[in-house]
Amino acid sequence: MKFEEALKVMKSGIKVKLPSWGGYWYWNPKKETIIMHTKDGNEMDIRETQVVEYTVGNILSDEWIAADESNCPQLGGEAAFSFGEAIKYLKRGFKVARKGWNGKKQYIQLATGISYRTADDQIVNCEHDAIGNMAVAFVGTSGVQMGWLASQADMLAEDWIFAEA
Repeated sequence: MKFEEALKVMKSGIKVKLPSWGGYWYWNPKKETIIMHTKDGNEMDIRETQVVEYTVGNILSDEWIAADESNCPQLGGEAAFSFGEAIKYLKRGFKVARKGWNGKKQYIQLATGISYRTADDQIVNCEHDAIGNMAVAFVGTSGVQMGWLASQADMLAEDWIFAEA
């Protein structure tokens, strides 16, 4: 939902969050403001935010959901998000995985500084005009697979999570 709807939902007493968040936001009727309950359990009046650009960026999102005990770690659940969000987190340096992947400690991450050794022992840096020197790497039980490609199921899934590895 868009923030306009999320604000109405908050004012009706329901907590809201973005899918990847460990915490949530709620409306405090006495203070007439939004309280941000963080993933660490701290609470802050939205008017006291230290990173205004980040907070405004969140407000502009259209992916707001009701926070409950199934989807919010601060309420006992687990945060999950879409593949689009997973890509954003990869670009920010996070490791992500599908909740449903069978192998423990399997995840993907963004690999940079990619190079290889040729048959005549030369080191070649993999520079590419469109993407630079990076690729998605799958880390699994058999090692690292460079240039991992998402399946249709992976791209359409909403069960992406932050990897602990």
